[in-house]
Amino acid sequence: MGGNELNYVHEAFDTNWIAPLGPNVAGFERSLESFIGQNVHVAGLSSGTAAIHLSLDLLDVGPGDLVICQSFTFSASANPILYRGASPVFVDSERDTWNISPELLEQAILDCIAKGKKPKAIVAVHLYGVPYKVDEIKAISEAYNIPVIEDSAEALGSMYKGIPCGSLGTIGILSFNGNKIITTSGGGALVTKSKDLKERAIYLATQARDAAPHYQHSVVGYNYRLSNVLAGIGRGQMEVLEDRVAKRRSNFEFYKKELAGYAQLEFLEEPQHCFSNRWLSTVLTPSYEVREKLRLALEDENIESRPLWKPLHLQPVFENTLKYTDGTSEELFKCGLCLPSGSNLSEEDLWRTTRIIKENLS
Repeated sequence: MGGNELNYVHEAFDTNWIAPLGPNVAGFERSLESFIGQNVHVAGLSSGTAAIHLSLDLLDVGPGDLVICQSFTFSASANPILYRGASPVFVDSERDTWNISPELLEQAILDCIAKGKKPKAIVAVHLYGVPYKVDEIKAISEAYNIPVIEDSAEALGSMYKGIPCGSLGTIGILSFNGNKIITTSGGGALVTKSKDLKERAIYLATQARDAAPHYQHSVVGYNYRLSNVLAGIGRGQMEVLEDRVAKRRSNFEFYKKELAGYAQLEFLEEPQHCFSNRWLSTVLTPSYEVREKLRLALEDENIESRPLWKPLHLQPVFENTLKYTDGTSEELFKCGLCLPSGSNLSEEDLWRTTRIIKENLS
């Protein structure tokens, strides 16, 4: 916490705005709109998952439709596809950014069209805060007239060619889960350049209540609006967002510098035209065996690390799902490790982590 969050929470209590609406929600949305810029409109929601679900609804994705989704990501990127009764089509990563491969994406689209069903949407993720290849994905999206849901859950504060992530797709989504660059404890947001689309999202997120003196509903809605109390935390967090990004980037640079002498370790470089918030500091090892040796050595010292995302096409829940892969994400999962990355890590924490890694590589 940055220190000012409690003042906004107290304000919510003092004014009795405890419901999932109120001044903090509006203020938090304005702060996000100002930070992202690009004339966006933001709807504060209960989670990033809810934002993806609403995005699919707004894009008229329904039962029987196909939605292309990056495979190398957290399951929340794909679960809402199933909520809508649609089917995910998983596409592997490219090596430069670890994000969705433009070549495999186009192959998947052409194959689906050849089989008689064009995908309704593309879910592309800025993984670990590193932007995907926006120009290439946008060109494919426009060529085949397929909208992009820009999953920026891990990328608030990241930029592509100077443009903030969250504003680069047809609809953007953000997450403020407890482990993100800033948090509202639980929360998310939908980002759009259309005021009408934001208003539609809020309508659906508040149980799709029609304008009437009584409760009347013409379509199915959801209970997805952000709490005014949690939005107060978000307002305080926005005041320290740039500090949080700077600290995460500092963590990454520390690891990269201290472990530079170990040729068997590989760090994901910032691609050209990209600025990453370095949400998590990650490293590639030469093999699964080395990755596990390091992970377990850190665990023995009560230091948490974690393998990279297990690709969704390997997850039991998505067994037998259509996929277009070339082994990239499977190799990244096998050899990659997420290192301690919290904004509150001390220099002593970082030294201790690198010392243990060095001891187990020598």
